[in-house]
Amino acid sequence: MAESGYCQICGSKLMLKYLENEGEIPFCEKCNAFRFRMYNVAMSAIVYHPDRNKIALIQQYGNKNNILVAGYVNIGESVEETVKREIKEELGLNVRLMTYNESSYYEPSNTLMVNFACVVDSDDLSKTNDEIDAIHWYSIEDAKKNILKNSLAEQFLLHWLKKHQE
Repeated sequence: MAESGYCQICGSKLMLKYLENEGEIPFCEKCNAFRFRMYNVAMSAIVYHPDRNKIALIQQYGNKNNILVAGYVNIGESVEETVKREIKEELGLNVRLMTYNESSYYEPSNTLMVNFACVVDSDDLSKTNDEIDAIHWYSIEDAKKNILKNSLAEQFLLHWLKKHQE
């Protein structure tokens, strides 16, 4: 059996062991238990203006790249609840409508990113919290041009627009 990390309960080295209908799964011989891989879960959101003709892009943490609103899911919280909470906390806006777009595993932070498109209740961008350095409404075309190139944010935005633009 090949080694596959360490047990999150006892710290013993894990070995890959065959589990019917699952394949090779990390197994702790000390705990006598399979240990499925763990990862973080986060959301990101394409935030639409109430008129649905503009998209908000943000800059954060001193970085000048335009990205989507994102945040980690808290324990006990659904991804949908996280979308509403993060948009309220970071932008000071309420989500009126939310639609699932797609998800993608982001290896650099070991995170499953779940993306939604949302329509908010106001165009007022003056109530952002200190996590936001800058925020602007962009036309759909300008959002495509100004979002960070070759990023997961761009992937989510382009995927959504391809499915939903006339």
